[in-house]
Amino acid sequence: MIKADYLVIGSGVAGLTFAVKMAEKFPNRKVTIVTKGDEDESNTKYAQGGVAVVQDFEEDSFQKHIQDTLIAGDGICDRGVVEMVIKEGPQRLKELIVWGANFDLNSEGGFDLGKEGGHSEYRVVHHKDITGYEVERALLQRVHQLENVTLLAHHFAIDLITEHHLENKDTEKLSCYGAYVLDQKKGIILTIGAESTLLASGGIGLIYGHTTNPVIATGDGIAMAYRAKAKIKDMEFIQFHPTALYEAEGGSYFLISEAVRGFGAYLRNKEGYRFMPDYDDRAELASRDIVSQSIDNELKKTGDTHVFLDCTHLDLTAFKKHFPNIYEECLEYHIDIEKDWIPVVPASHYLCGGIVVDTDGKTSINNLFACGECSRTGLHGANRLASNSLLEALVYAHNIFKYLSKISHTSQQLDIPDWDDEGTIIPKEHVLIQHNLKQLQALMRDYVGIVRSNDRLNKAIAHLDLIYNEVEEFYKEAKITTTLCELRNMVNVAHLIIGQSLERKENRGGYFNLDNLK
Repeated sequence: MIKADYLVIGSGVAGLTFAVKMAEKFPNRKVTIVTKGDEDESNTKYAQGGVAVVQDFEEDSFQKHIQDTLIAGDGICDRGVVEMVIKEGPQRLKELIVWGANFDLNSEGGFDLGKEGGHSEYRVVHHKDITGYEVERALLQRVHQLENVTLLAHHFAIDLITEHHLENKDTEKLSCYGAYVLDQKKGIILTIGAESTLLASGGIGLIYGHTTNPVIATGDGIAMAYRAKAKIKDMEFIQFHPTALYEAEGGSYFLISEAVRGFGAYLRNKEGYRFMPDYDDRAELASRDIVSQSIDNELKKTGDTHVFLDCTHLDLTAFKKHFPNIYEECLEYHIDIEKDWIPVVPASHYLCGGIVVDTDGKTSINNLFACGECSRTGLHGANRLASNSLLEALVYAHNIFKYLSKISHTSQQLDIPDWDDEGTIIPKEHVLIQHNLKQLQALMRDYVGIVRSNDRLNKAIAHLDLIYNEVEEFYKEAKITTTLCELRNMVNVAHLIIGQSLERKENRGGYFNLDNLK
């Protein structure tokens, strides 16, 4: 048994911000962070655009940002949450700067603000086109300066510990007491007990295969919370980023930031026709759901595999200054943006739903909190406004910190059993895991993609049941491996997405079902 006052699962902006705040406030309390990859591997690291925070109060206002967020969320946002998050933005940004995060400045010394799809004003604070990477760097640097924080990389959280694992405990009122965690290098399963546990485990992109997310985004936190009986909501609202660099072989796709369209790039079909004005008055600056659905419609009409992003008319010097990483990545694929169009396709990018939390980040399970993309706060509604995600993580990490700072700290003496894998064997047929993974990803792309139908969703349930039964049988017999647990988690999350998609009877934001048009 490893004991911690606070257990954090995930090392992106949500988990690290919370860890830093708790450790600074309570130097005698122990914060343990577990993350399944390298310490800096998270969705945060790949966030290009920036943090949406109102700065220019002459041109912009909180009310404008609130309205843009509500429009993008298409009637599903919690207005009180939207107002709270946006108004706290400037203060949370100042904290990041104090911790050492650098953001681009203009010639007058103010923030060089960007504008992205769905935003009515320039308000996106950024560090070139690698904002998430810079935020992650600053937070990790601060974490390593704090003696009461232990960061365990290559440690995979398997399951939350609740009353279901304890003898003689009432399972009517559930609480979380920590987690079982696999030390991937040693191959042993640790029991980590904690007074409070924070799920900050990121997104679900790998469920679709074609995604802008890193390979760690397998919905682990949501699946663990679901198995622990936490409330999960709005899983049907998946944001597909309209412009991921198209690669014929598939896999994780490189993101061509929303800000490139904000900078003036055009979307064209292979004939060179600029099609977005046909779909929305905002053209390329429409919200992501509209742009993704428009591209999807163009591809279905033509049978093409991708469309193009045209940057050839833009100022190349200014482009390279704003988007050096994107420029270099395109060159790696022999695309010279001065004369070549960038082939792009929508790819799974962000989950707007997740584990239901209140404004203090509390889930429906005692002592269990959630923050970041794995949580459902009510901010995003049916579709996230660009660059609101880092903002949400910063605000909710602070709210959880404030809540836990006020409650009394009492150590519980519980007899938590160690992980029991007696009778299991080391799996030899890893091909079964890979086969089911590819089947699951193809199923989600083909049946549960940008545009859905009840017929495809019902067929998806039948196919998923076959995968589920095979995976569960394998899980009961085999010793724990990361790939097996990830697949199991992805199956759980796919079940939630399909089920909640069928329950929604109207099209909103990122959810579009052909049968809801009838």
